[in-house]
Amino acid sequence: MSHSVDDIRSRIVAVSVSDRKGVKKNNVPRARLVKNHGIAEDAHAGDWHRQVSLLDMESVEKIRAKGLDVGPGEFAENLTTEGIRLWELPVGTRLRVGDEVLLEVTQIGKECHSRCAIFHQVGDCVMPREGIFARVLNEGTVKPGDSLMVEGRGGETQE
Repeated sequence: MSHSVDDIRSRIVAVSVSDRKGVKKNNVPRARLVKNHGIAEDAHAGDWHRQVSLLDMESVEKIRAKGLDVGPGEFAENLTTEGIRLWELPVGTRLRVGDEVLLEVTQIGKECHSRCAIFHQVGDCVMPREGIFARVLNEGTVKPGDSLMVEGRGGETQE
């Protein structure tokens, strides 16, 4: 199912970073995404396929519905979004963030080797199923409120 900008305003809700892996991320007012690297200040950045992680607020709400008071960044995602079911996007999908940044989806979900605090508290975590990962194709600054648009797949036109 694809969404157009007309039916839902897709946007960045929060930008989050951490200086080490395996911890929840702190919300920041803006971050610089560096081409082929990720967020400059984030522990997960580097020359690999999971440079930036994204999770939609719809996924966060699923855990809130189970009684846990969680918010953006607490699933260790860099960009918390609204308006696109990220986990339904195929690998290779390109996402335009604001005016400058272009991301390419490289992975949907991930294997959780150690159960996080959220899993222990409610018996579930959405990041392994619904979080996505991307690499940075065009760099720039990202901040909450920036638009988020699907631009199709690399070298393909979206139907």
